[in-house]
Amino acid sequence: MRDSAEAAQLRALARQWLRPGCRLALLSPPAAAHYLSPGLFLAITGPEDPDCLPVLDCGAAPGHALAALRAGCPALVLRPGPAFPAVAGAARDSAALLLPERPPSLEMATLRPDTPRGVALLRSWLIGEAEPCAR
Repeated sequence: MRDSAEAAQLRALARQWLRPGCRLALLSPPAAAHYLSPGLFLAITGPEDPDCLPVLDCGAAPGHALAALRAGCPALVLRPGPAFPAVAGAARDSAALLLPERPPSLEMATLRPDTPRGVALLRSWLIGEAEPCAR
């Protein structure tokens, strides 16, 4: 997910096709926290939505992960390192999800959702034919 227009499009498609009980992960690009503030990331992903989960990839930077938790990011990716347990504790205290690696995702930069093939791929992903849903 690269921008707010893409996030809005994904939210709309998720409302149509997402299986009940599943959430759409709005995953940032790899290590996006190095150049994208948590506040801006949350603004891009849009308002809180029970069907969507913004996930900010912090790469291997525990400081960025802690800043994201303070800003209210509900889910983060942080490569394991010496500070991972401390960040995991902070995530637990914040009721946030901390992942040690990026979850499976579609690369929106190469997917054209304005084409029949792109729509079919997105639909397949969202209804769970491609990968298990994020809970």
